[in-house]
Amino acid sequence: MAQVKKYLGIDIGTTSMKAAVFDKDGNRLALKNVDYTLDTDATTGFIEFEATNYVDMCKRVIDELTEECGQIDALSIDTQGETLIFTDENGVPLYPAIVWLDNRAVDEADAIKAKFGNELVYNVTGQPEITAGWPASKVLWMKNHEPEVFDKIKKIFMLEDYILYSLSGSFVTEPTIQSSTIYYDVVKGGWWQDMLDFVGIDSSKLPKVVKSASCVGEYKGIKVVSGMLDQIAGTLGAGVSDETRISEMTGTIMAICVMTDKMPKYNPNSIIPCHLHAVDGKYCLILWSSTAGMALKWFKNNFAENMSFKELDELAEKIAPGSDGLTMLPYFTGSTMPKYNPDARASFSGLNLSHTRAHFARAIMEAIAFTLKQNLEYVGEDAIKEIRITGGGASSPLWSTIKSDVTGKVLKTLSESETACLGSALAAAVGVGDFASLKEAVDSVVKVKRTYEPTGADYTKAYEAYCELDKLLN
Repeated sequence: MAQVKKYLGIDIGTTSMKAAVFDKDGNRLALKNVDYTLDTDATTGFIEFEATNYVDMCKRVIDELTEECGQIDALSIDTQGETLIFTDENGVPLYPAIVWLDNRAVDEADAIKAKFGNELVYNVTGQPEITAGWPASKVLWMKNHEPEVFDKIKKIFMLEDYILYSLSGSFVTEPTIQSSTIYYDVVKGGWWQDMLDFVGIDSSKLPKVVKSASCVGEYKGIKVVSGMLDQIAGTLGAGVSDETRISEMTGTIMAICVMTDKMPKYNPNSIIPCHLHAVDGKYCLILWSSTAGMALKWFKNNFAENMSFKELDELAEKIAPGSDGLTMLPYFTGSTMPKYNPDARASFSGLNLSHTRAHFARAIMEAIAFTLKQNLEYVGEDAIKEIRITGGGASSPLWSTIKSDVTGKVLKTLSESETACLGSALAAAVGVGDFASLKEAVDSVVKVKRTYEPTGADYTKAYEAYCELDKLLN
């Protein structure tokens, strides 16, 4: 009997790492989860982590999963973006990993903005903002504040690159993880020399760029394959393989990933970043709303503390679409996209004596659905036929139905909850030639759990009221 091939996808987030083994049909064989705490300095505000700890955790879960599942054929990794590691010529870290959340390089970001301006940076790199979090800003900070360390730097890694190097010995990277460095040209492909010159580094210190899903070496007999940015791995693991589908995650926040074949023109009023996609020739727009599931959780904790989310669903389901005129803006921590306003705040409008707790719960669900619709209208929704939904919000049939009715799109939930791990495992399978392309792998493997189609419920007036309130208060 032929041996079952096994692929390992490792998903390295900000404070946790998940690693899952799948077979060629996408069945999950095992899962490991490792939590860790970042090193934060209250006096400086620095947010760091020992780079070798990332590697040790990876090697440990690889060993554990190999013991549990038998020999693994190939692995790939997706990671958070912007976390930066500086090493000597042998890959030995000279400084702790500077985590993407770290904002030490505010002055350096301002200097880059003064030199290049937002429009040029966007047109080259796809990033509409110049922030302290971008690797270019952090490289310049290192030059300005740690010159003795800076002079010793021979290799500069993103987190994904460092794991690949530590496992395989190959000094390589791939375009999705470099898209937000703001020293990589996402239009022409390759390093942006003017930015490298400004921040003071030579391209010889940067990895060789290979495509996502390329085999780059071996670790303990396992083929090591280049991966991608974590959000892009997640959208592939959710089954998004072309422009007719998008992924939407409602957790604490809402995150939307949209595949496109061209980079949108610069818009000074937009902060939507455009990354290179792991699928060849495509880009990925990444949109988010800082409040989504958080809004419903706030309501439950404060006004329905003895109820489960399921009971809250059952309560809200009794209310007619439009919540009998109760309209909510969900901006507890400001609005982000499509309109950026950090000073915006949440509000309820149209309240009367007939409104109950059930109305408030439903109005919150509808507000998040309206936010989704606004974002789809902003990026252009004509090509979008289907939304693959993940996160806690996807477990609510009512919320999923509301989103389908509001957007007019078909929504589908997934059989596999660890979509980023699955996306990386599919890259591993492509990297060793078991699928011809990422699209083929996604279309062959990703399984739908449940489908929601528009019921015909009319949200026209409710959405108009939401947009009017948004225009008035935001």
